[in-house]
Amino acid sequence: MPERAAEALRVEAATYGARRVLVIASPSSEQVAHDLTSGLPVVHRHDEVVQHVPVEVAERARAAASEHEADLLVSIGGGSAVGLAKAVALTSDRPGGLPIVAVPTTYAGSEVTDVWGLTENGRKTTGSDPRVRPVAIVYDAALTLSMPTRLSVVSGLNAFAHAVDGLWAPRADDRTASLARDGIAALAAALPQVADEPQGLAGREEALRGAYVSALSFALAGSGLHHKICHVLGGRHDLPHAETHAVVLPHVVALNMPGAPEAERLVADALGAASAALGIDALWDRLDAPRSLRDLGLEREAIPGAVDAILPLVPDSNPVHVTAGELIDLLTASWEGARPR
Repeated sequence: MPERAAEALRVEAATYGARRVLVIASPSSEQVAHDLTSGLPVVHRHDEVVQHVPVEVAERARAAASEHEADLLVSIGGGSAVGLAKAVALTSDRPGGLPIVAVPTTYAGSEVTDVWGLTENGRKTTGSDPRVRPVAIVYDAALTLSMPTRLSVVSGLNAFAHAVDGLWAPRADDRTASLARDGIAALAAALPQVADEPQGLAGREEALRGAYVSALSFALAGSGLHHKICHVLGGRHDLPHAETHAVVLPHVVALNMPGAPEAERLVADALGAASAALGIDALWDRLDAPRSLRDLGLEREAIPGAVDAILPLVPDSNPVHVTAGELIDLLTASWEGARPR
């Protein structure tokens, strides 16, 4: 058991005067969650963790927190675990709120942001609220060693998408661009190390740092076109979160970069490539990243409906005007696994 992570959790729980801790972790994280929290005053362990946080799942977790009078939430796992904790904190009527301490075991980055997401009737709704941002994060690269290599790679590409998408998000500025560049460079260096040496800690530590910096850039800049597309696809069709980000991002870059020359140069420089598109394509090839929405289970017939749902969500800050036809082309190429034009 990572003793330093367990001790850090004890310190944070004591800092917030926790007496009734509710632990959120999926069944696959049950053992590590038990080991990490054995020294805490745990009143309930909640293991119904589902990607995209369906509303009915959130309601059951909220009921458990209320029933057990939880005064601290500890989420252990990936973005789905912290996402569920956020859903609970969002509606808590506990005086002073219900704080979250997050222990990431992937590179999801959700632990850094104040963004929440809930899915109901095939529609994923997102928002931001300071109540859902974790009050503390416990990072330990050793906790990511249990991730299969393939999941490690796509989780890292999800983090990569936070940095790139934040470059043209509504609140993007020089500060968020600097963070994005750092995150892109860190992840581009770290993820091949993780792929080549899955049990090596050096690559995983740098990947965690890159994921944190990228998520911080995204949290400050807001959500751009890429995330709007992926949230619609995830909510409507229950596609795997990280893999969907990996497939779609190169196509969004190809669409947006002609209207964002500064962002294009920043990404290219961070990747040491002649252009952002070439650098991303080379990294995706190096990591054997997923390329096709068809392989993730999307039906081709679903594309027009997804376009109708995405188009009203395109941010005004997007560097190029986006039409329905362009979105159809983008999703069709993503579905086919074609190289971005």
